Amino acid sequence: MIKFKTSFCLFFCLAIQINLFALNGDSLTEINPNDSTENQLFNFGTTQKSKQGIAVNTPLLYDAAKGYGFDLNSASNVKINPNTFSAIKPTYFSVKLPEGNYQIEVVMGSNERASNITIKAESRRLMLDQFSIKKGKPVTKIFNVNVRTPKIDETQNVSLKDREKDILNWDDKLTLEFLGDVTIQSIKITKKDNLTVVYLAGDSTVTDQDLEPWASWGQFITNYFDDTVVVANYAVSGSALSSFKGGNRLKKILSLIKKGDYLFVEFGHNDEKIKGEGNGAWGSYSTLLAEFVQSARDKGAIPVLVTPTQRRAFNENGTLKETHGDFPAAMRIVAEKNNAALIDITKITTELYETWGDEPSRKAFVQYPANTFPGQVKVLEDNTHFNSFGANEIALCVLKGIRELDIPLKKQIRKEVQNYNPKKPNYISNWTLPLSDRFEITKPDGN
Repeated sequence: MIKFKTSFCLFFCLAIQINLFALNGDSLTEINPNDSTENQLFNFGTTQKSKQGIAVNTPLLYDAAKGYGFDLNSASNVKINPNTFSAIKPTYFSVKLPEGNYQIEVVMGSNERASNITIKAESRRLMLDQFSIKKGKPVTKIFNVNVRTPKIDETQNVSLKDREKDILNWDDKLTLEFLGDVTIQSIKITKKDNLTVVYLAGDSTVTDQDLEPWASWGQFITNYFDDTVVVANYAVSGSALSSFKGGNRLKKILSLIKKGDYLFVEFGHNDEKIKGEGNGAWGSYSTLLAEFVQSARDKGAIPVLVTPTQRRAFNENGTLKETHGDFPAAMRIVAEKNNAALIDITKITTELYETWGDEPSRKAFVQYPANTFPGQVKVLEDNTHFNSFGANEIALCVLKGIRELDIPLKKQIRKEVQNYNPKKPNYISNWTLPLSDRFEITKPDGN
């Protein structure tokens, strides 16, 4: 009997020791037993000796069973150094995580060389813009990322379009994209339930565009809030208020939104195309806007209405055409009647485009000659959808609107972000953000 107990104890203790390790390339890496799938630390390098976290000492391919690794065929871009991984081509690192909001802490820099690092998350949400690090001067940066799945409850899901089903926003992992001259020492991921969540409801001018050269303001505004805020962008190309609600996206948001969060609502481009009795700016559009406002308030959240971004359509005299009809005016009236916060992006982007003028404004949209991007044999000439430069300018317009509102969110804009004046805009000649290496020539749904 005593012999059995001794054998059992040896076996049990050995089992515990084995469970404290995970296969990592050809070696065993110690894992902190206090870590969970929601809180993880990855240390990169061939000489890592830390007893906490997971030591990544080879350029591992992402494996769902393991739950982490270099993703999207980018492992070959990675060099593992004594205390970092480095890359000069776009590189993706993914970690399998449940739905939630996460704080990401990245230690960057190298003793061997200077670095210049851009970080995007999930479907190209900008988190860090061309940050320069001196040789031998490591820097830690913190940002927040929303991870989500289509599931609402045991019986309901968000209805995804076919082209959404394979994008990074809706899979079961967190993906970080590193661009520039990259040197990364460690990545720490911590579940955060106390962040202010900014939910976005909108169309193709708001959504996280998964592939270059398309972009929208929702995936650039992420770079301008401090580490108390996370953006959860549920916007989808081609949507109107009715289809957004019908696809369970509002229901999904309302299942998660809490007191003190925000719901930004920008629609109009596709609502204009819905004809028939009861529709139009003063019909279903106004009714549904009021419903979105009240639904957010019922949860203790703060609704913010955003009028639609202008299309790039100039009159001969250099002024902009009014392509949205009564829809901006209808949203203004809904905001007034319901005492809701309003950002008049229609007005601000009118000032912006007219300041640029006809030709310079083209540089903010997806307008490129043939063969600019892989597989693009025809000219791209879109007057609705933005490239990265244009999307960032629209994000700055939205920030201008936030700062002019009496809402706490304006105090959560990063202090170093300067005030934006659409009559003194930026120009693409000063735009240097590295492109992701994933492209699509088919334009997003909607116009």
